[in-house]
Amino acid sequence: MLTPSQREKLLEFCRALVDQEHAHILIPPQQPASGFWFGGGNVVEAPDGTFYLTGRYRNAGDSRTGLGAGERGLELAIFASTDRGQSFNKILSFSKADLSYPGGEVLSIEGSALNITADGVELYVSSEKADVYYPPDLAEFQKTGTGVWTIDVVAAPTIADLRSAEARPLLRAEDPRVLHVKDPVIYRRANGDTVLVFCTHPFNWSSSNSAYAIRHTGAEAFSAPNYDFFPRGFTWDVAMSRITCLLDVPRLGEFAHTAPGMLAFYDGGESLRQYEEHSKAVRRPRGYSCEEIGGVALIAEALSHSERLSLYFPSFVSSTGTGCSRYVDVLPTDEGFFVTWQQSQPDLSQPLVTHFLSREDAEKILA
Repeated sequence: MLTPSQREKLLEFCRALVDQEHAHILIPPQQPASGFWFGGGNVVEAPDGTFYLTGRYRNAGDSRTGLGAGERGLELAIFASTDRGQSFNKILSFSKADLSYPGGEVLSIEGSALNITADGVELYVSSEKADVYYPPDLAEFQKTGTGVWTIDVVAAPTIADLRSAEARPLLRAEDPRVLHVKDPVIYRRANGDTVLVFCTHPFNWSSSNSAYAIRHTGAEAFSAPNYDFFPRGFTWDVAMSRITCLLDVPRLGEFAHTAPGMLAFYDGGESLRQYEEHSKAVRRPRGYSCEEIGGVALIAEALSHSERLSLYFPSFVSSTGTGCSRYVDVLPTDEGFFVTWQQSQPDLSQPLVTHFLSREDAEKILA
């Protein structure tokens, strides 16, 4: 358990990372309008110091009418930066057709994650598949023209070689409680284990939760997933708790000698659908699907228990638009922490924004 002082310092550190007022737009969406965004990915640093960023362009669309006629998640892109994140240039692009394969026709591209390994690079990507179906006894819940979310992986010796590599199925769920799996997150343990965290939805789309699987050092496959390690909250995050990043508590300041675990940044909300507030209710950001707000928790490295820091209210809310602030990713570097997330704008679009916190400033906060 954290002391009150430790909780406050960690919250202050996290708010300094996801600084809503000092963030600037890194990659804009294709249009400055509601339903358009770029993000849902991560940033990694290659051995030569190059930053690689992955994410997807999403255009407005309504899944209730089927995705075949709309663009929705239409492009997965990879960008590179040779100036430590000051600027990024697109180097690869994947369409829905590029990521499709027999038995895996992509209707909409969702979250993704890059992972640099000793053998090359892995690109984890989630998508809605047209030819994956609900269990027969629940078939009536599958809307016409829609599919099921699954996670694939593309592996290659280099980033550039990803373009010619084929996607292969990695994770599909059959349990109706976790039927849809998406938005992969990669965390590398100090011992070399690869932890794959991902989001789940039940067949009736009533909540959004987090799960994980582990590929132990030397193993080729991931273990069976654990779908019950991060419970949903009780207040602002009662409907959604989607982890988007795991960051080791920096060994700085008060935590220089004993780090208590990992910071889990997650997207939350009170409902998956927008609803009107009572005229006399306290007005506050509530969050809903595609317009989530953000929080943070502390999770033990063994993933055995968690402690929410954003207990009663969200910690990350955009000061403009709908308040949406989601898909936080943090890349720790020698200089500091390179942070990206999707942030709602006055025009209701969600560009990928960024902020950098130096290690010197982080140590002052955690002192």
